[in-house]
Amino acid sequence: MSIAHRTVGSGPRTVFLTHGWFGSSDGWGTFPDYLDGDAFTWVFTDIRGYGQRMDEEGDQSLDESARDILALADELGVDRFSIVGHSMGGALVQRVLALAPERVEALVGVCPVSSTPTPFDEAGRDLFWGAAEHRDKRYGIVDFTTGNRNTPVFVNSVVDWSLEHSTKEAFANVLEAWAKPDFEDEVRGKETPVLVLAGEHDPALGKETCEQTWMQLFPKVRLEVIANAGHYPMFEAPVNLATRINNFLKETGA
Repeated sequence: MSIAHRTVGSGPRTVFLTHGWFGSSDGWGTFPDYLDGDAFTWVFTDIRGYGQRMDEEGDQSLDESARDILALADELGVDRFSIVGHSMGGALVQRVLALAPERVEALVGVCPVSSTPTPFDEAGRDLFWGAAEHRDKRYGIVDFTTGNRNTPVFVNSVVDWSLEHSTKEAFANVLEAWAKPDFEDEVRGKETPVLVLAGEHDPALGKETCEQTWMQLFPKVRLEVIANAGHYPMFEAPVNLATRINNFLKETGA
């Protein structure tokens, strides 16, 4: 059975993109409009229980989701590819690298979690683990991770999208997957080119967190900060985000 996905562009090199906790394959705002479709084919994917795959059963584990991306690559006849992960997608793209390092040309983490557990205090656990059932907690997470600086209209749009494009079960399961990964030894030292993009106003997965996680793992890694953005640069600074990703992948290609 074909794995549902969204494609932008028709270039010779393929890039897979995996969404964050509140996202989906078609939940990237205007960001896809600014990607170079002549140089790359951009394949936007959904985790099971999200977006075009809301009706698909699964456990939403990192291994399941990573193997789905590899299966989609096989289905599309793509041997080697780059991969972009937003937020929880950061752990997922590292999992793809761990499972099939020979197939990954380059990695991009956008405000990304890593391959180590994310620390939560008691208040954080209550907020995040209550978000599957409580809309107000989803609102609190989006508002906090964008620096408590954006209009409620924007925050509500992200929350409403998550409610409409993921099942509660999948939303709860992927939290367990991205909050508790522990496989950094499987990716440490890989020579894959890596770009990490942190939002200037992201208090959770910003520059300092990325320096403590991703920057400690890869010898060919660089970190860039996106100005005027929190945790959702695809909405807050879409042209900036697309430009950085376009440029980095062109640098790393043959």
